[in-house]
Amino acid sequence: MNPAARRVQRVYLVLLLGNTLAASFIWGINTLFLLDAGLTNFEAFAANAFFTVGMVVFEIPTGVVADTVGRKASYLLGTITLSISTALYWMLWLWHAPFVWWALASALLGLGFTFFSGAVDAWLVDALAFTHYTGSLEAVFGRGLVVSGVSMFVGSVLGGVIAQATNLGVPFLVRAGVLVLMLVFAAVAMKDLGFSPDRSMGPLKATRNVLSQSIEHGLKKRSVRYIILSAPFASGVGIYAFYALQPYLLQLYGDESAYSIAGIAAAVISLAQVGGGLLAPRVRGLFAKRTTTVIGASVASIVALVALGVNSFFWLAVVLLVLWGFVFAVAGPVRQAYLNDMIPSKQRATVLSFDSLFGSLGGVVIQPALGRSADLWGYGTSLVIGGVVQLIELPFLFASRRQDDPADIATVVKKAEPSDQP
Repeated sequence: MNPAARRVQRVYLVLLLGNTLAASFIWGINTLFLLDAGLTNFEAFAANAFFTVGMVVFEIPTGVVADTVGRKASYLLGTITLSISTALYWMLWLWHAPFVWWALASALLGLGFTFFSGAVDAWLVDALAFTHYTGSLEAVFGRGLVVSGVSMFVGSVLGGVIAQATNLGVPFLVRAGVLVLMLVFAAVAMKDLGFSPDRSMGPLKATRNVLSQSIEHGLKKRSVRYIILSAPFASGVGIYAFYALQPYLLQLYGDESAYSIAGIAAAVISLAQVGGGLLAPRVRGLFAKRTTTVIGASVASIVALVALGVNSFFWLAVVLLVLWGFVFAVAGPVRQAYLNDMIPSKQRATVLSFDSLFGSLGGVVIQPALGRSADLWGYGTSLVIGGVVQLIELPFLFASRRQDDPADIATVVKKAEPSDQP
């Protein structure tokens, strides 16, 4: 790898490290935090659903920012928005605020994350092509997953320990502080390489253009369309399962106030993520097509979720949690590489944001529905239902596979076209 490409990768990895560390301080305790604020299971997961509503509503407008102002600008706006909304979450917890305020704050958190979705991956892929990187995207995304996994492990454990030593609100304050540090780093280190922002259109026209480009290069291209249409089921169930496993594991453990156990549970997933990120390129190499890897990981994820739901032993649940996290991690880099290779550079952030939008749509419906099933029948049953729901993504993955897109067997980054360079 040449020095310029190595620097791009280092910046990308630091961005992931900081973002994941900040987020993971609360991942192990988020559901417990919401319940402690006086919300029911249904309200807690409905609050999470409003987070995804925010992502759906703001995905296209923030995609305009990434494509017309710049990917760096989009990232900076995201860190500012997330730090403010995280502090607001802490204040709502102090006040035991009614649900409507949680819904609004969650939507604001969703706005913050939409500034990241699509923009960071698009920044990376364009910059790697511009600096003549010749390796595989799976390798870079896999390293990113390893860094994210390590950050998640550290943040989740510390978040649980800090919450137990102080209270459930302190990890949120720590998160806001780390986001401010990332704002400073990105302002200095990020540079939009291989991409020239298009500022020729006004905001409304640009929004319409982003939507039309999303449809043209996303839904109208069959191999991309089916991958995007599979996103709601994998994302919606995955987000619910991650947060539902916190109180569920505490139930199996027998002490629902052991917040450090909830943090360790999130950390276990992070370790599985590290393993998945390291092995993703090798697992991908075992199959002729990327879609084969994604389909196999999806099936294994469904089996693990159902097994988690019917299991009643804490330590066996931890083992199944590792399996679930590992296969989820293996699929991630391969799916990212497959989707990126099917999208032209100028529309990359747009279509990746559109994919994220569809994933968020799944969360809007699936999270509160599964949360309600947990209220009625328990967390175990809700995880089994989640596994059944995730089955719906499989026909879409097989449909994308049948298109025989060249990206399904690609192994290296596409070279930047002359028109893509500034």
